[in-house]
Amino acid sequence: MIRVAGIVRESVTDGPGIRYTLFVQGCPHRCKGCHNPQTLDFDGGYLMSAEEIFNDIKKNPLIRGVTFSGGEPFYQSENLIPLAKMLKEAGYELAIYTGYLFEDLIKDKDGPMYKLLCLADTIVDGPFDITKRDLTLKFKGSSNQRIIDVKKSLELGRAVLDETERWNKVPL
Repeated sequence: MIRVAGIVRESVTDGPGIRYTLFVQGCPHRCKGCHNPQTLDFDGGYLMSAEEIFNDIKKNPLIRGVTFSGGEPFYQSENLIPLAKMLKEAGYELAIYTGYLFEDLIKDKDGPMYKLLCLADTIVDGPFDITKRDLTLKFKGSSNQRIIDVKKSLELGRAVLDETERWNKVPL
């Protein structure tokens, strides 16, 4: 079961296009100025199965991308892996927001965090830093955060920024 803080069924702020965003409950990072402080408590929210969430996503034929946010999705890696697998098998693009750095997520290649990472197309990594807050940034809250192309990064063993227009240019 996945501990859920909330769901936005049609989001345009959590990645490119119209996306389904799953906000998970619980976060160890406790970033000062957190945008989602209601998601911090590990005992808050409510429980949903991966199947329930996947079936909800499939209801909207406009959705091609899904975002896991929070809270901290990688804290619930084991619970999110089945949902991520269903999404990938069905052809959805998956983005994950995390306070962890890519370099930390790849340390334990046998662990659930790495396994979830391998199912993502994109991650926005790094803790929110209120001293680097920038409202002009697209899809991230502070300038220390990176938008990372997961597939290229895993191939090269280092973080590769996603510099595609999709993630970085504001449409006219």
